[in-house]
Amino acid sequence: MPSSGSKTAASPERLRRRYPRYRVDFPVVVSLLEGDQYRRLDGHCRDLSQAGIGILLATELNGGEVASLSFSLPNTSQPWEVRAVVRHRRGYHYGFEFLSLGDSQARWLKDYLAGKERAD
Repeated sequence: MPSSGSKTAASPERLRRRYPRYRVDFPVVVSLLEGDQYRRLDGHCRDLSQAGIGILLATELNGGEVASLSFSLPNTSQPWEVRAVVRHRRGYHYGFEFLSLGDSQARWLKDYLAGKERAD
């Protein structure tokens, strides 16, 4: 029997997120380097946070894969190009953590998410 101080995969400490997720809905293009060429995947964003993005993709990806993401937030014309890593998967819903978000993008994203409906 585990000690009372041990943490399991389902413990609240492991499930706590650094940033809340918010419901959003927009297309995302995911580009992955495979060998010497890129594979382009059309996906759909379902949730967004200051640290990452949840995307529906009809494909199989592995945790730890790094991808380029291209998207425009709703009601904006500014295209975003960011690098992200696959952190988790549930069916065809993938959680990506942003790797290359600049300071101005991070500030803009924080302002954009203010007032959105929480997905948690």
